[in-house]
Amino acid sequence: QVVESGGGLVQPGGSLILSCTAPGHDVNWYAVSWFRQAPGKGREGVACISSPDEKTTYDDSVKGRFTIARSNAANTVYLQMNSLTPEDTAVYYCAIEHLYRQCAPFGTWTEDDYWGRGTQVTVST
Repeated sequence: QVVESGGGLVQPGGSLILSCTAPGHDVNWYAVSWFRQAPGKGREGVACISSPDEKTTYDDSVKGRFTIARSNAANTVYLQMNSLTPEDTAVYYCAIEHLYRQCAPFGTWTEDDYWGRGTQVTVST
C-alpha cells in the first residue's frame, strides 16, 4: 500500500511538501516517482529519485521549483514544491518501481508498479 499526504489549497507562489510512505514496503530500495494528473489531462511524470545513488530527474515544467528527496530513517519520499502556480493544480500520485532501483523514463512506468491513490493539490487565490 502506497500512501500520499500533504496536499491542500495554497496560494500562487506558495509551497507544499508532499509525503509518500508504504507501510510494510521498503521505499528506500527502489526508484520512486511523483506523477500528477490535472483535470482533463493525462498523467505526467514530475520527479523521480533512484536508489541507492539518490540521483534525481525532473520534468522541465518543475525544474528549479520542485525537489524530491528520500528519508531512509522515515521510509518516506518527499516532494518539496515551491513557487507554485495554478498550472500545478492536479492530483499528485506517488509510484514505487516494482523491479528497478534506477529511474526509468516516466512513460515506461506501468500499473505493475506500486501506486498510491493520490493527494489533491490546488493552487488558487
